[in-house]
Amino acid sequence: MSAVANLHRPLEPQALKRTLEAHRRYLAHRTGGRRANLAYADLSGLKLEGLDLSDADLTGARLSGAMLAGVKFDRAILFGADLRDTDLRKASLSKADLRGASLRGANLAGANLAGCDLREGRIALQDRTEGFRYLDHAGGPGELNFAVLTGADLTGAQMTGASALATDFTDANLTDAQLGGARLIKAKLDGANLTGAQVAGADLSGASLRRAILIRVDFSFATVEGADLSNVLRAPPAVVYVDDRPLGEVLAAHEAFCASGGRTGLAARLADIDFRPVVTLKRRKLSGLIAPGSVLFGMNLEGVELQGADLSRCDLRGANLRMADLRGARLIDAQLTRADLRGAMLGPLEIGQGRFIRADFSRANLRQADLRRAFALRARFLEADLSDAKLDGCVLTDAELDG
Repeated sequence: MSAVANLHRPLEPQALKRTLEAHRRYLAHRTGGRRANLAYADLSGLKLEGLDLSDADLTGARLSGAMLAGVKFDRAILFGADLRDTDLRKASLSKADLRGASLRGANLAGANLAGCDLREGRIALQDRTEGFRYLDHAGGPGELNFAVLTGADLTGAQMTGASALATDFTDANLTDAQLGGARLIKAKLDGANLTGAQVAGADLSGASLRRAILIRVDFSFATVEGADLSNVLRAPPAVVYVDDRPLGEVLAAHEAFCASGGRTGLAARLADIDFRPVVTLKRRKLSGLIAPGSVLFGMNLEGVELQGADLSRCDLRGANLRMADLRGARLIDAQLTRADLRGAMLGPLEIGQGRFIRADFSRANLRQADLRRAFALRARFLEADLSDAKLDGCVLTDAELDG
């Protein structure tokens, strides 16, 4: 029997337990600590959820089907590892070496892969009868085909030449990712942030990039035949005019209208406007603003007063809405992925004696939004996506939530 066939070594439960304990002590800089060497170990199907395997060596390890949710693999060596069909939800693989690893069918929803290396790579091993042979996994080395990376953080990830056929990158952060020559045929990149990503030579045939953020992305040498690029977000214009008036002037008039109780200024109606050239709306008084379908992506709206505003269908992804007053606001179908709503006022707005209007987030995308210590009394979240949202200390008394 060849050396390759005998490569993977099973670990007895007690031996694995000793290895993990020594690694725990190693990470804590305690006596008896030793970095885990799990190279070529057969850990397939094991339940290892929540472990800290940062800096561990798992070169060529077999982990297929393992339950690894929440595991820390920061800076770990997973070169050529078999991670097919693994549960890696919310795992941290920051700066991990995943060259040549097979992640076919793995679930990496909400995982942190910032700065990891997902380029192609192969392990060559000496075989006594056939000379050098490659360690291969079913489906081939270095692939992400059919994997789930919804909401994953792939900031700066090295994915040059990677294979990610029909992979789900919905709402993933691919800022500054290296995707040159990557095979992303029929991949789902809806809402993904590709700001500054390098895509030269990438094949995006039939891919879905609806609402994707494509700031500083050059598709000149990429294949996009049959790709869905509807409603993508590109770089903001230098200046925006509303009926021949600069947007800043229109907002100042609306603010004067609010401050004077309608005696001066003029209430603004700003449907489908790109607010980004204004840069910040921090602590502005814009109560009752009518701005459905507008773009406020990544803007600073800390402490803004938008009571009773109509922000339906607005793009507020990554926006800073800390301590914002959104009482009674309409945010139906709004995009709030990764928005910071800490301490925001999302409760009802009194409009008369005993009469209130509620804040409405129906069908809003709040994936990974931060709602800690927000006040959302009686707010409506029907059909809203709150996947991985931070809700610690959020007041949801009498709020309408599905299920």
